[in-house]
Amino acid sequence: MKDLKFEQKRSLSRLEAADQLTALAAALREGGEAELELGSGTLSLRIPDDLRGEIEVGIGDGEIELEIEFKWPTAPPRTAQSRTVAATGKAKGRKKAPAEPGRGSTGTSRSRTAKRSASKTS
Repeated sequence: MKDLKFEQKRSLSRLEAADQLTALAAALREGGEAELELGSGTLSLRIPDDLRGEIEVGIGDGEIELEIEFKWPTAPPRTAQSRTVAATGKAKGRKKAPAEPGRGSTGTSRSRTAKRSASKTS
């Protein structure tokens, strides 16, 4: 899929700006396939349940600039089962090796502090 960039610059009244933000908020709230009316056309977007956001304010040259940015991947999300397998490393039919004696379940040994405490009490 080719990258796409849509940019629209125009003067707005405060009410028009509020209407655009309200439409965007409604699209974000509903999720799924969202349609935004932008000028003479309609922009259709797939909006996932989770996304990243950034708000930036800049003041300079006699102007205030407010940027609200949302980002999300273009690929559809993986299924819950594939995320679980990726996160835990467990696949069907694959068994986890037993922990070594004297080691925790993470495969790490006791900390130096714990070893010192144990040797002082012995």
